[in-house]
Amino acid sequence: MDTVDIIYRFNPRETAIRSSPSDSSAALLRLEHGNKGFAALVDHVKDQIGTQQIIPVDPRDLGLVAGGPQTAKQRPFAAVLGCSDARVPIELIFGEGPNDLFVIRVAGNGLGTEVLGSLKYAVENLGGSLKLIVVLGHSGCGALTTAVDMFLNPGDYLPLAAQHSLRSILDRLLLVVQTSAKRLLAAFGPDVVLSPGYRKALTEASIVTNAALAAYSIQQEFGGTAPADLHTAYGVYLLETREVWAPRLGDMDGIGLAAAPHNLAGFVELGEAIVQSRRIASLINPEN
Repeated sequence: MDTVDIIYRFNPRETAIRSSPSDSSAALLRLEHGNKGFAALVDHVKDQIGTQQIIPVDPRDLGLVAGGPQTAKQRPFAAVLGCSDARVPIELIFGEGPNDLFVIRVAGNGLGTEVLGSLKYAVENLGGSLKLIVVLGHSGCGALTTAVDMFLNPGDYLPLAAQHSLRSILDRLLLVVQTSAKRLLAAFGPDVVLSPGYRKALTEASIVTNAALAAYSIQQEFGGTAPADLHTAYGVYLLETREVWAPRLGDMDGIGLAAAPHNLAGFVELGEAIVQSRRIASLINPEN
């Protein structure tokens, strides 16, 4: 098997490597392009093709400029709220380097007070460079999996009754799981709960719904104070394929980030897209 090299390279004689995205659309496209490159790069390992990816690093982002070291100015083009899961290295999966992303990571990518405070800091103090806020869930999320297990087996909740810190995370997720369960029931009928893949389908549907809800909530939180060109998006990093997934109507694969829903109609459309997606349908009906 050949090797894959991911190289962060800087040249102290160059003062500009990659220009920052000019708007939210350009920022989203850059993240999607970076993720596709990363997924393709790792696929080469399976194909036994040796290759490398070079990520250019601006010397200014390391404080290395002519005349001596200086403190780098913070200038990320996107803020990313991700999960604490160690298998989801945010900069790496988007092909970005230091000072490109303002990253916040918490179990289940939930919106606690500290998370919202951190995002508020980014919006108010990094507005000159910040163009996009992204909520990134990931497949097989432990927090959502635990919430699904508690939903399916309520007795599992009792051992957590005295563990306030864990319960505060899971309590927020149970509403998302309940909503996702109702959507699967409406789409596939009452026998869906008998499918061997139901638990995983419910988990994956809940993961993407949770990411979309967090993105919507951030949008509502900062809608009146954020710059007009600062947009919010969401997606789910698939550990199996290393791609980002966000289901859309008319697109059964849904690869890439999606804009946060703007209203109830947007969530209704998302629910339809989830149950019609190839990913969820294949878990419910693996033989089709």
